[in-house]
Amino acid sequence: QVQLVESGGGLVQPGGSLRLSCAASGIIFNIDVMGWYRQAPGKQRELVAAITSGGTTNYAESVKGRFTISRDNAKITVTLQMNSLQPEDTAVYYCAAAKYGSVWFRVEEINYWGQGTQVTVSS
Repeated sequence: QVQLVESGGGLVQPGGSLRLSCAASGIIFNIDVMGWYRQAPGKQRELVAAITSGGTTNYAESVKGRFTISRDNAKITVTLQMNSLQPEDTAVYYCAAAKYGSVWFRVEEINYWGQGTQVTVSS
């Protein structure tokens, strides 16, 4: 059983920064793709960013140039550095992982989800 534990959410003013981290634990044989989804109230869950074990990345258009995803394959962790945050970035952010997947990181590829961490951008 694999568990994903997120940390780093919180309240930040517009233009500020936050760093989300996610660590995988448990019986882990293979994690290919890791990434982040988010879900705002009344909206569908959407992909924010994904990164393969080889380091290929994919970002939502709305976060390109502001967010950076990275991972440590040895520690099985993934980090999302979020800069220039805006109120529309407010959402619950979920860490996710796939044993076998693509950089497009579709929901159907995902094997494991974290419990979610709240990010609120407000003045």
